[in-house]
Parts: sequence; structure tokens; C-alpha cells
Amino acid sequence: MNNQQLHALQGKVNEIDNVLIRLLNERSRLFKELPPESSARSIRYVESVWDEAANKEPDGYSLDGSTIRRLLQEIVKATQAPAKPSRPVPRVSRQAQREDTVIRFGDLELGGGSTELIAGPCSIESYDQMRQTAEALREKGVRIIRGGAFKPRTSPYDFQGLGIDGLKLMKEVADEFGLLTISEVVTPAHLEAAAPYLDIVQIGARNMQNFELLKEAGKMQVPVLLKRGLAATLEEFLMAAEYIVSGGNGKVMLIERGIRTYEKWTRNTLDISAVPILKQESHLPVLVDVSHSTGRKDILLPCAKAALAAGADGVMVEVHPNPPEALSDSEQQIDLEQFRTFADQLMASSLWNRSGQTIY
Repeated sequence: MNNQQLHALQGKVNEIDNVLIRLLNERSRLFKELPPESSARSIRYVESVWDEAANKEPDGYSLDGSTIRRLLQEIVKATQAPAKPSRPVPRVSRQAQREDTVIRFGDLELGGGSTELIAGPCSIESYDQMRQTAEALREKGVRIIRGGAFKPRTSPYDFQGLGIDGLKLMKEVADEFGLLTISEVVTPAHLEAAAPYLDIVQIGARNMQNFELLKEAGKMQVPVLLKRGLAATLEEFLMAAEYIVSGGNGKVMLIERGIRTYEKWTRNTLDISAVPILKQESHLPVLVDVSHSTGRKDILLPCAKAALAAGADGVMVEVHPNPPEALSDSEQQIDLEQFRTFADQLMASSLWNRSGQTIY
């Protein structure tokens, strides 16, 4: 058989396949119109039709009877099976929205190619601590201060935070220096009480799949910074964000903070590949927490630059006036002088000064 004959034969087979597909779709449409009690819905009825046709033309088929019976059985099963409900397109996906989400706070923008630095202590401890930090942040042009007031600690005996009093303290200092505030809330009950003192609500890694908290955050119009869980896949991360967005709050930012692996030389493993994947799959802003992802002061700067090179919209870093005296995460927080050096070198990088240009 030459090539011309082969192509002609393949064309005929394709034509028959197309006819079969049309006939099967037509059969499925007509089958749905049959009343539930109709005998024509049963496999036995279909087999009886085949038996009658085979008796009329016993030598008219190239397929044996058992093969045709199996095909008919599969056709009937497929027709009778309930249609799978179509899954809605996730609102956080690029399918739902092609352009980047940009969250605006006056002249400050998060997302869409701009870059921002979020800094502050792991825990809010005192007025003096927060004021010294805020002054250093403002000096370097940082406009968002972070601080933990509700601390979901690994040990129940560790410092658990100052709660609402801590948020009030941070808000007072932030207002003095013209800064925005961000802090973690760990239960739905605290959301309403914390909202007056926060410009951005953080949902931490341990609460990424606290679905009741996510639902309540979706009812608010306060922007939410959602941290990736320490063992969460990117799909699980985006579906957690979907809970918030589907609830009505589209002001969601994603932050990669490292995942748990076998590596012991860092606190967690910074999954830098998450940044470009999230930027491709979602329109939400993506940031990177270089402090929790590494737990090491000596590699904060290169990891921050790597995050920006991968397309991150911002970086979060922990800063404390006196890290050795910090009530939590003392090993990974940088002091004010180290912060000034970190900020200077990061902001001097061409990666920081992208002039609103998106990488993806």
C-alpha cells in the first residue's frame, strides 16, 4: 500500500469515526427524552435489538457478537451515567481575569509590577520597640509595618502576643509615621475586633486551611495577605485564596514563606519556583517572606533579590531593635542597622526599580 492509498484509507476511517461521534451524541440526546420507566433504557432491550439484527444478517458483521455486546454495554452505561457537574472557573485564576489585580492604598500599589517592602518585628512587644522600628522603616521609605499580636506558636508555653492591645499600640505608632499596618488574625471572632487597627489582615501559614476564617475574611473588604501553608501544594494555596475571593473580597495577596523539606540548614525551604507559577496561574499579587522561609540573616538579601527576579511584587522581612531580647524568632530577625543595609542594597538593585514593568 503506497502513501496515497494509506492516506485515503485513513480519511475514510476518520469519516466513519466522525459519523459515530455524531450518532452517539444524537443517541444520548434522544435517550434523555425517554421516560425513566421506558424499557428502551435497559441494556437488555439494546441487546435484544442487536440479536434481532444479527439474526437477520448472520454473516453481515466483521466484529463477533461478544465484542459488539461489550461495546453496546459501554454505550448504554455512558448514556445512563449522570453528567458530571462542570466546575466553575476559579475567580483567582488567569482564566477568570487576565490583568493583574492591583490593591491600592492611596498612592501605594501592591501588584501590577510595583515592588514593596513590608517590615517589622515578629511580635509586638512594647511602644518603644514599635516606635524605633517604625522610625527606621520610614527613614528607608518603607510604608507598611508588620507586627504579630496573636501568635500561633508551636509551644503553648511560648509568648502568645498582646492581642488587641498590641494592635492598638501598632496603630498608634503607624499613624505617627504615616505607615500602613498588617498583622495576623487567627480566629474568625477576632476579625471584627482587629479590623479598625489593620490596613491588611494576615492569615498565617498554620491557618491557610482554616476554612471558617477564610470564609469570614471573604465577607470583609479589608485586604488579606494569605500565607502558604508549610506543606501546602500550590493548588491548595490557590483554593484557599478562592474561599476569600468567592466570598466577595477580591483584595487578596499571596505570600510564599517556605515549605517543610528534609533540609536542615534553613528553617524552611524557599520555594522560589512558586513565584512564577503563581504569577502565571493567578492574577493576585505575590510576595515572598524571606525571614520565615530561610530563618537565616546571612542569606536574606540574595533570597530577596531572587524573589524579585522570579517576579514577586514584594518582600517581607522581620526587623527588631534588639533581636537577642525578642520574645519570638530572635534568631532570624535583623536589627535596625542590618535592616538599613538590607533595604539600601535591595532598593539599589535594578530588580527593585522595575518602573512598573511586569516580568510575566
